[in-house]
Amino acid sequence: MKHDPIRAVIVDDEELAREGLRDHLGRHREVEVVAECANGFEAVKAIAELRPSLLFLDVQMPKLNGFEVLELAGSEMAVVFVTAYDQYAIKAFEVHAVDYLLKPFSAPRFDEALARALDQISRKDFSRSAKILETARSAAAPLERVLIRNGSDVFVVPVGTIDYIEAQDDYVSIAAAGKKHLKPQRLSELETQLDAKRFVRIHRSYILNIDRISRIELYAKDSRVAILKDGSQLPVSRAGHEKLKALL
Repeated sequence: MKHDPIRAVIVDDEELAREGLRDHLGRHREVEVVAECANGFEAVKAIAELRPSLLFLDVQMPKLNGFEVLELAGSEMAVVFVTAYDQYAIKAFEVHAVDYLLKPFSAPRFDEALARALDQISRKDFSRSAKILETARSAAAPLERVLIRNGSDVFVVPVGTIDYIEAQDDYVSIAAAGKKHLKPQRLSELETQLDAKRFVRIHRSYILNIDRISRIELYAKDSRVAILKDGSQLPVSRAGHEKLKALL
């Protein structure tokens, strides 16, 4: 029985590096390269539209790095990271037993990485890439920008433009510069990635940028409301009020 080839996407900002990966894959007829991307934005779009099973992903790229691409594109695919010398990345890969190719690499080393990736695909085991993403997120804190994907489009929201963040089940709604963006992430997770001196959990459902506060008013006996400079009103719990008093 003939099987369809494994669909692969190559992501690297260097043309020669993409060409080298394509040449190596050309020796493996069980894999079909369906897209080559020169930057992270192209990669997110291609992955969303083509749904590959295999991704060769450069770590160091301008605009969006490899970890940010993975965050936006999802980790339900086998990923072989490709990197020049990067001590942090390599240590993280080794801790989680994730395969990577250190430039320059040999044909036998490439074949070894590909074999492991194909084994992941056959077992549908993509947990290691998810663990790498968790490690990368924690290492990047505090965030300087929040990345949001809408279909194949990517929005980059600088944290300084954020007014507040609201929990909506397994999503967060990010209010920034007069717009709201929905991102699939828990509020508690995003809280750990933000600068605690600027962003405060004022309520179980809200994180507030303290630079946006105009005043705090008593709403009921044990509750208060934060009035923002744009007129927005957010509930403030007793614990949230204590956190605000410590910072303001």
